[in-house]
Amino acid sequence: MSIERTFAIIKPDAVGRNLQGDILARIHKAGFKVIAIKSMRMTKEEAAGFYAVHKARPFFGELTDFMSSGKIFAMVLEADGAISKWRETMGATDPKKAAAGTIRHDLGASIQMNCTHGSDAPETAALEISYFFSAMELI
Repeated sequence: MSIERTFAIIKPDAVGRNLQGDILARIHKAGFKVIAIKSMRMTKEEAAGFYAVHKARPFFGELTDFMSSGKIFAMVLEADGAISKWRETMGATDPKKAAAGTIRHDLGASIQMNCTHGSDAPETAALEISYFFSAMELI
């Protein structure tokens, strides 16, 4: 593998339950370098733009409502094989199906309230990173 970057979000449900410190500790323990991080609250329009790929899906409105409901932490993580490594660290989307010890298994409450988001491919990571961070923030 090679060093790559991925995009991650600590979602509103996790921030609302004050789990960001635990999640950041897990990120560091897993060997990621945090390249950029910001705390913010997305507007419904920003959430709709970010999740535009899901626009035709029946859960789109609920998803954008949820992601704009509270503060998030947007991050760029770097590691050897960062995309797959972050997905393994998060666990399956459904916390009930996630492996023990993963973030979603240990901290997630439901498929939607599963604490974290992560890019699924290099192209997606590049697009998602650029949605939240300028090139100057990634130096």
